[in-house]
Amino acid sequence: MKAAFLADRGVVKVSGVDARDFLNGLVTTDVTLLRPGLGRFGALLTPQGKIVVDFMITEAPSGHGGGFLIDCPRALAQGLSDKLGFYKLRAKVAVENLSDSLGVLGTWDGDPAITPDLAFADPRNAALGWRIVVPAEFAQKVADLIGADLVDASAYEAHRIASGVPRGGLDFMYGDAFPHETNMDRLHGVDFDKGCYVGQEVVSRMQHRGTARTRTVRVILEGPSPEPGTAILAGDKPVGTIGSTAGHNGLALIRIDRAADALQAGTPLTSGGLAIRLAEPDDVRSTPKHVA
Repeated sequence: MKAAFLADRGVVKVSGVDARDFLNGLVTTDVTLLRPGLGRFGALLTPQGKIVVDFMITEAPSGHGGGFLIDCPRALAQGLSDKLGFYKLRAKVAVENLSDSLGVLGTWDGDPAITPDLAFADPRNAALGWRIVVPAEFAQKVADLIGADLVDASAYEAHRIASGVPRGGLDFMYGDAFPHETNMDRLHGVDFDKGCYVGQEVVSRMQHRGTARTRTVRVILEGPSPEPGTAILAGDKPVGTIGSTAGHNGLALIRIDRAADALQAGTPLTSGGLAIRLAEPDDVRSTPKHVA
């Protein structure tokens, strides 16, 4: 079992008697289903349905003060805190950015020998293992406690990419991507039965009409890795952009209709003059609906 402290992750806490209903009316996941030891994947969207910030969220047990802990990109933690503060109006909630004192330990390739209080299974993909909210200085101690080898965060990144799970800022741009484009519907990040939240109308329409033309897909690199953001071409026609890469594995944001046409025509894909291929060609041939 491996563990890595993810220095790029921050923690925002939302507490107070109205916290559950407050959050549930804003984000894509059903916060009413949360309890200590359980995590859910979700996002706060713009009214136009684009991702402001994606995150994982768990409920803290009473021994840790209760409330909800949001595991989000550290660079966006203060902005998320400010945005939630803007929305709270008269709601009896408190919002705190705890990123200077708390971080996130990611673990994979096994289950913890002992489950710490602020631990939960990664809700996106079972292969990604567990998340543990912990101060940075306790990372080694917690890794020893759960029976994991503490490794560099780059090992976690390689595992994330091989597992096909996108990361904001590398595989898509915040403020410019819809949840379907980043596979949030397939990674249990959108609850289509929970009722209203910010941006819900747009997301529901894309789900029921099947209008998502762009998807994040896994690619296999035949040589060196192109830089993130490099265009992917089918012949001389753009079909997408490269995202994060590790070794021969990568992620790409692909126009699935154009990629499907290229597959049918036998046109090879390249990026930066380097050959690439789709790890799972069926990802662009069909777009099954997945409801979280």
